[in-house]
Amino acid sequence: MYQYDAVDKTLVVERVAQFREQVRRHLAGELSATDLAPLRLRNGLYMQTHAHMLRVAIPYGLLSATQLRSLAHISRKYDRGYGHFTTRQNIQFNWPELEDVPDILNELSEVEMHSIQTSGNCIRNISADHYAGVATDEIIDPRPYCEIIRQWSTLHPEFYWLPRKFKIAVTGATTDRAAVKFHDIGLEVVYNPQNQIGFKVYVGGGLGRTPVVAKVIKEFLPRADILSYCEAILRVYNLYGRRDNKYKARIKILVNAIGIEPFRAQVNEEWQHFKDGELKLVEEDFKIMQEFFPLPEYADLPAKNDRVEQWLALDDRFAEWYKQNTVEHRQTGYRIVNVSLKEPGIAPGDATDQQMDELADLAEQYSFGEIRVTHEQNLVLADVPQEALLEVWKALDAVRLATPNIGSVNDMICCPGLDFCSLANASSLSVARQINQRFNQLDELHDIGEVKLKMSGCMNACGHHHVGHIGILGVDKKGEEWYQFTLGGDASNQADLGTRLGPAIAKRDVSDTISKLIDVYREQRSDDERLIDTFRRTGVEPFKQRVYPPNDTIEIQP
Repeated sequence: MYQYDAVDKTLVVERVAQFREQVRRHLAGELSATDLAPLRLRNGLYMQTHAHMLRVAIPYGLLSATQLRSLAHISRKYDRGYGHFTTRQNIQFNWPELEDVPDILNELSEVEMHSIQTSGNCIRNISADHYAGVATDEIIDPRPYCEIIRQWSTLHPEFYWLPRKFKIAVTGATTDRAAVKFHDIGLEVVYNPQNQIGFKVYVGGGLGRTPVVAKVIKEFLPRADILSYCEAILRVYNLYGRRDNKYKARIKILVNAIGIEPFRAQVNEEWQHFKDGELKLVEEDFKIMQEFFPLPEYADLPAKNDRVEQWLALDDRFAEWYKQNTVEHRQTGYRIVNVSLKEPGIAPGDATDQQMDELADLAEQYSFGEIRVTHEQNLVLADVPQEALLEVWKALDAVRLATPNIGSVNDMICCPGLDFCSLANASSLSVARQINQRFNQLDELHDIGEVKLKMSGCMNACGHHHVGHIGILGVDKKGEEWYQFTLGGDASNQADLGTRLGPAIAKRDVSDTISKLIDVYREQRSDDERLIDTFRRTGVEPFKQRVYPPNDTIEIQP
């Protein structure tokens, strides 16, 4: 993984000192809360319903064991013994005291971490495929390109006060696991007919109040031009993006307002002024960055391990976990292990200090000292030898991280909702518990198969409900919590927004409604169809008729 040089270290240390002085001035009454607000936001510090929340950057979702131990320590010392991993591959601490935040940032700097640009109207954390470097369908490892973009975008003076926040994602595989079509800029690695590496560039994607699937602005961009072309897009957005209405300020609004062809023309015109200048990358740039992401020293292992095969036959719990939570690795004799942060009864995405410490130990012992954060709020040990799977499973099981539910209804994405967020209209975590209680049998979950259930407590869509196979949006109706359902959303290659099912459902009926949707799917599905496949074939009507029949007992929004 990338290692800080002297410039990186100086930048982060000076930033901590700067923020420490800002906090001191505020606590001394020399700096108002209004004046502090943009300063703390630039350091990832929000004010939530009950306390401050600190968001820490995890670039492209990659953590070392040392860094994870530091996060565990911070959660113990400054928080309430846990952290919350997000869909942007970051971690959030929900209970830090303002006066402690400079000390937290200082401890983060000691392990090459920070919270710079995890909030505010700037370029946010660069995200990527959580299977980068190990996926069987990978074209090239996207992480060196993510790091190049991260270094260019950090504290970029021209793009530090954008009309609105700006998110970039990169994928290097044929399967999109980074949701590139729902980012302000999405970069998908492709080859041209001359077998040269480049990127298909998407622009103007996003969720929130105005969900939009990104449009292709360039079919093939040579990799040498990724920084200059991204800069051209951002310059056009910075110049013409709306600043009078924050709900209309994202680049997706600009692209839709003027159309993709005129937008492309403006970007190309701007690009011509500097495309061959200092931002043009050369082979040495890629070589240097690639050296930070070398292939691990894999052992020469057989494709199958007799001990694992025996335990698969002997232990049903191990077999379920192996089937549901591990994935084929590009290197023979290894498996990708998904670590579920979705144990029923626990807030999705939460990990305790003990769990983080245990994962750090497992990573050092079995996975070259690295951990990944996924867009689904889970973690990954990417390089586990098959011969070690039994030990890894036992260790994960001992700290409640081996629930075999990856990809199932219970592996839901869920924002904090009213429990923490001052923007939320409805609860999410209590509804997640309701769903977990209803779907509590592993045999049933595995029979249902893959269902991407995503839930948000407000229109800001932090839970990505628009792109859930089943999407749930909490709304406030005269002080009561109601929930709107959508079906058929998809954040992967066949990117699509969900179709609204009908009127909002009362909170107490959410899990019953999901049961009805699942029943329709089971009745209608053909061999090997997922719920999303059945929906695409049948449309919304069979599901709608089941949920809203005449004289039904489910209460719906008046």
